[in-house]
Amino acid sequence: MKNRKSVRIAGAAFACATLFALAGCADSDATANKSTGGGGTGGVLPGEPDVNGDGKVVIGVLSPGDINDNGYYESFVTSADAFAKAKGWTVIKRGSVPETEALSAARALCQQKVDMVALAASELKDAIPASEEAVCQKTAWYVPSSGNVEQTPKIMLSTDDPAQSILSAGYATGVLMQQRGTKKAAFVAGMELDFNINASKAFKAGIRSVIPDANVTTTYAGDQDDAAKAKEAVQAQIDQGVGAVYPYLGGSTDAATRLANTKKLITLTPGTDRCASTDPKFDLSVLFSPGDYFTEALKLFADGKLEMGVQKVWTIGKDPYPTVKLCGDNAEAKQKIETFMKDVASGKIDAAAEVERLGK
Repeated sequence: MKNRKSVRIAGAAFACATLFALAGCADSDATANKSTGGGGTGGVLPGEPDVNGDGKVVIGVLSPGDINDNGYYESFVTSADAFAKAKGWTVIKRGSVPETEALSAARALCQQKVDMVALAASELKDAIPASEEAVCQKTAWYVPSSGNVEQTPKIMLSTDDPAQSILSAGYATGVLMQQRGTKKAAFVAGMELDFNINASKAFKAGIRSVIPDANVTTTYAGDQDDAAKAKEAVQAQIDQGVGAVYPYLGGSTDAATRLANTKKLITLTPGTDRCASTDPKFDLSVLFSPGDYFTEALKLFADGKLEMGVQKVWTIGKDPYPTVKLCGDNAEAKQKIETFMKDVASGKIDAAAEVERLGK
């Protein structure tokens, strides 16, 4: 059960809210300021992180989902708790907040003298007007970005370019496939929805940037969490002789990966660091957990560098997250993967253009 906790964040709720559903966010928020969290066009609140100057730091978290769900919503809060504990901060958290109560819940947090209000998902965007009210005057705001969230001077929007993560995951897989002498790979997802379709194209493009004639197929199991369906999909790919499988799933990730492990196939994680796991075993950890982004934002907050009024776009090869982590020792592969991610960050490699060119 412990291992399953970390893999569920790639389930439908997480993927729809955070991954390729964000592909249009950069365009939707084109007028928003972009910042790296320090030295941008936004403003740092005086006294940060003790924004209200009461001698202590309190982080308030509002979640639209169950914060004990062993998944996306819990992962968001867990990261805050771990970082806050290390800093001697306090975290006030409330889960299962109805969208209709978002505004009143935010006001209630501000009345408790929190220094930051953090929304776990953009479903609670109706809370944002409170940032302009007197009760929240001395409060920082962390908001996961989506196309329906408008940038305002009082909030920090957090987003990423999902094509970067999965393209890099595909590239890393291609490097390992090349070393093993295999040209067949599979992408196994749950439902045939846009976020899975787009991710499969990016994965294919990444592999083909290394192996131009690679055969990369996609199978939709029909469910993100059904272990039996996931194993059936993986078995079908094994029967086709694939050398790598990306189980881009939720609760069925471990079952799918264990089956792939029986044939020693190259495997990847859908969002979290599982390199320490031995049952199942992963060759690559693809890291884009929203909890990781939030923790990095809290680090900026602790250093007095978290700006309001900006959209923070987390960039692979530049920021700690997102990233692709090679599990095990393979110096040649590690160097190639790190160089690729840095080239994406510098603009030498255009992730969107590569997906369009090679992902069809």
